[in-house]
Amino acid sequence: MAGLTFSRRALIADACALAALPAGRALARTTAVRQPDILFIMADDLGYADVSCYGRTSYRTPVIDGLAAGGLRFLQGYANSAVCSATRTALVTGRYQQRFLIGLEEPVGPAKRLSLPEGTPTIASRFKDLGYRTALVGKWHVGAPPDHGPTRYGYDHFFGMSSGAADYFGHAGAPADPGRRRGGLFFDETSVDREGYLTDLLADEAGRWIGEGGDAPFLLSLHFNAPHWPWEGPEDRAHSQSLRILRDPSGGSLETFARMVVAMDTAIGRVLRGLERSRRGRETIIVFTSDNGGERYSDMWPFTGMKGELLEGGLRVPLIVNWPGRVKPGGVSDQVMTSMDFLPTLLAAAGGPALSAQDTDGVNLLPQILGEAPPVSRTLFWRFKANEQAAVRDGDWKYLKLGGKEHLFHVASDPRERAELAEVHPERLAALKARYAAWDNEMLPYGADTSSEDVKRSFPDRY
Repeated sequence: MAGLTFSRRALIADACALAALPAGRALARTTAVRQPDILFIMADDLGYADVSCYGRTSYRTPVIDGLAAGGLRFLQGYANSAVCSATRTALVTGRYQQRFLIGLEEPVGPAKRLSLPEGTPTIASRFKDLGYRTALVGKWHVGAPPDHGPTRYGYDHFFGMSSGAADYFGHAGAPADPGRRRGGLFFDETSVDREGYLTDLLADEAGRWIGEGGDAPFLLSLHFNAPHWPWEGPEDRAHSQSLRILRDPSGGSLETFARMVVAMDTAIGRVLRGLERSRRGRETIIVFTSDNGGERYSDMWPFTGMKGELLEGGLRVPLIVNWPGRVKPGGVSDQVMTSMDFLPTLLAAAGGPALSAQDTDGVNLLPQILGEAPPVSRTLFWRFKANEQAAVRDGDWKYLKLGGKEHLFHVASDPRERAELAEVHPERLAALKARYAAWDNEMLPYGADTSSEDVKRSFPDRY
């Protein structure tokens, strides 16, 4: 489909594509430039090749495929972490998650009462400063409501769950009371009960919130929990057993996983049709991505590794940017982009101020997305406590420490990380190790006594 221009009405008429795109608006820019609406869609534990436009053949995702056909598909999109809460900390702040205590937890557990420091600038607060209405619908996992939910960090509205996982029908999950079948969902700062399959509930709330808005532009973060475990498709209500299923390592199947992803794709189609019906008269930027690599039923081809690992399969994610009239349809980009880049990039797209190096560790990649500049080389760092993991991506090279062993790969020519080059290029290995050590020294240390006055003096903005 690359290179073809899809009209919106043609896509609506195509049942296979489920009216996927507000992406078929005429490509000519309107004479009156207005701030774009922004719909940021993030899946949970979706592997690189878990949608058909990235390689899945066992099922189809026509709505997400339509977004790619009408926009720009990245081949080198990365998550800031190999697990969800750490990536979400980076996404919401535009900074390396290791700059914050909550970002050191991989992932945040129900026993930890951690949150972002009060007053931390976020993607939501910065867009509110530009006059945007803001909402987060779906998974937060960066603190617990009411005191540390999204509405305390710049979001006007929140509907979803604060924890890392939730039963798709009972909606319970840490930190919900294990004795309750309900209690995992919040509406703003209040715990609520809702009936229905969670993927559908999130899509319905996103559509409701879009439709109730006035003329102001919006930033909507739609963070599905699909296809995160427990593995429950829309037809699995009878098998839903709340927290027992959440902790059941024997659950799921390839068929169930497929139903979960297809249900999310269909739900996104409903949101996009609702956006079309709202006829807001604004351009809409739509982003689709994942928070980390996939798990047991995911497809990460051509990469090795999975969630929880700093191999490419744990970090490389699908990433699509669709902006009709501004982003050329059917494009494919080799630009390296990661979660913390979205804040400066989307802020620039909305006409916001450029951020300093003290405000963000991300890079404004709007010129690359619009095709106004060639790809820029990036240096990215990862750190993961489990199995002593560390990684640096510098241009086409990658340093990887895994289980105490060190590796050097040329990931552009060897994306499966199999050709060991540490002994061939020892000087490059040493240089990347030195760069990692310098970066690591700027981050909060693992295992730090967070009550230590020395730590608090060294990192006064992290507490």
